[in-house]
Amino acid sequence: MKQLSAIDTLFLLMEQRQQPLHVGALCLYQPPPDAPPDFALQLADRLRESTEAARPFNRRLVSRAGLKFWVEDGQFDIAHHFVHLALPKPGRIRELLAMVSRVHSAHLDRAYPLWRTYLIEGLEDGRIATYSKIHHSLVDGVAGIRLMLKSMSPDVAESLTMPAPWEVRTRKSRERTLPVPAGALRGFAALRALGQEGATVVPPVLRQLRRAWQDLRDHNPDFVGSLQAPHCILNEPITGSRRFAAQSYSMPRIKAIARKFDATANDVILALCGGALRQYLGDMNALPEKPLVAAVPVSTRRDDSDSGNEIAFALTHLATHLDSPIERLQAIKRCMDYNKAFMRQLSPAQLLAYEAVMLAPGALNLLTGFDRRRTLLNLVISHVPGPRQEMYWQGARLDGVYPVSLVIDKMALNITLISRHDKVDFGIIACRKTLPSVQRLLEHIEEALDELETACA
Repeated sequence: MKQLSAIDTLFLLMEQRQQPLHVGALCLYQPPPDAPPDFALQLADRLRESTEAARPFNRRLVSRAGLKFWVEDGQFDIAHHFVHLALPKPGRIRELLAMVSRVHSAHLDRAYPLWRTYLIEGLEDGRIATYSKIHHSLVDGVAGIRLMLKSMSPDVAESLTMPAPWEVRTRKSRERTLPVPAGALRGFAALRALGQEGATVVPPVLRQLRRAWQDLRDHNPDFVGSLQAPHCILNEPITGSRRFAAQSYSMPRIKAIARKFDATANDVILALCGGALRQYLGDMNALPEKPLVAAVPVSTRRDDSDSGNEIAFALTHLATHLDSPIERLQAIKRCMDYNKAFMRQLSPAQLLAYEAVMLAPGALNLLTGFDRRRTLLNLVISHVPGPRQEMYWQGARLDGVYPVSLVIDKMALNITLISRHDKVDFGIIACRKTLPSVQRLLEHIEEALDELETACA
């Protein structure tokens, strides 16, 4: 029995009827050239024979004295977790995305281990797909991708011998905690633990807080605090309906722009998102005068573990108030460079404590609605590194990995992407009723990429 960390528990406590907090991925595969017509059916039969699950896929949630624990499920049933589906005709990507939108909006049953995988056939181009979802209390984005890739291989023949994704053995995560006593400690032991943690965490955090306060007073344009995001349509209440949109873009095109401006590929991607959101909100006459603010998750994982959540958040503006794509990219680059330099000064535990203090005013305002003109942040944009070479799963070539993340109340949009060796696979999830026609963001991202390339020329 393993007690959940504070971060993992938070993902369970925040879950509501209209706010499921699982994450997922839609993968497209090209079957081998000699694949039989019933390739997907044979694959489904093989996967159903995989009736053992490894950590974290065998973990079931239990409560003891008000605390949450993971226990190994002694009655694991693969029939509850693996589903074989076929798309309705004509089997276009449109039907596939609509199916994922519906399935992703449904909650996972806490009576079972919190994950499910769907094998989907019936695409008109002959490809097959998998859609998998797992609760965010079990894994973060980096850990989820690592788990998925461990069931694949760069060699076609070897991929046929790989275990099912839920049988892959994982490494344990080293616990990252806030500088407070653990629930199991009592009395003097708790005070001693608090003193030991505080001696290493508090002084560096206080120094960084003083520096942040000075930057705020000096109106440093590269510093973003938790009450600088303008309220807009992205920050309206959400419903339980979801809309998922996905598309791939060329990584060589993005890297060429990054080299031109001495930026990173992630800087360029944030600039593409900023340009797309400026156009999308502008078309609805809903673009605020002040720049949108995005939270960019940064992995604090210092080992090769595959479970738990080890993330921090960098707040960056998206320069949506700037018309020039070059100025937008340069402004975002400066802001991200500031964040990186800041975060390098702190350990993972110190960074967690610093963010708890810094984000508190914005989080309180989000909960109370005290100042409707400001919000904690406008959206989350997450970039997860993927495979750096061609990968195969059960003999089929991986053709795309599109992350399906989560949205929370008053943050109705999430953009997550996975970078592969030659592609960047975008997955956009939004509340369908709060943000109409959110798939247009994909067109605007392509337009923003064209604009930056033209500017480079």
